[in-house]
Amino acid sequence: MRESVLYAPWRMSYIKSLTKPDEGVCFLCKAAEESTEAERSAALVLWQTDHSVVLLNRYPYANGHLMVAPRSHVPDLDLMSSDQQTDLMVQTTEAVKLLRRAVSAQGFNIGINVGRCAGAGVPGHLHQHIVPRWGGDVSFMQVVGETRIVPEALSKTYQELLAFIRQA
Repeated sequence: MRESVLYAPWRMSYIKSLTKPDEGVCFLCKAAEESTEAERSAALVLWQTDHSVVLLNRYPYANGHLMVAPRSHVPDLDLMSSDQQTDLMVQTTEAVKLLRRAVSAQGFNIGINVGRCAGAGVPGHLHQHIVPRWGGDVSFMQVVGETRIVPEALSKTYQELLAFIRQA
């Protein structure tokens, strides 16, 4: 069988950055601390619980791409309490239910990247991605053209998701 190779040269700068320490303020910690509606809206926070924050991803792979993160700055699952772990899954389930209703998602990619070498963009603060999927939505645009196709503005998606949350 012949092996195919798909080159992704833009990844090398990311790979070389893996040894660099985290810099700046953690946006997930900041989002978890937002208390006013205006602050939550600016941070794209949809809701918070005692243990978790649920927010729209500012750099989505798909329309409605959400993240669920513990409110405390922890890099790995084994550093979370049982209550935090449970709430992470409960809020992930609630996010899936919201996306099924709000954007008619037909499937989901759900996952956690633990550690920078595993692809974690914020390796110091664990978070779960919930990426809604639809039949026929896969394309090579992101891989070949380094371009993501997101059919709706983040602000519109955010407002639509909030409307569904308020209806519940």
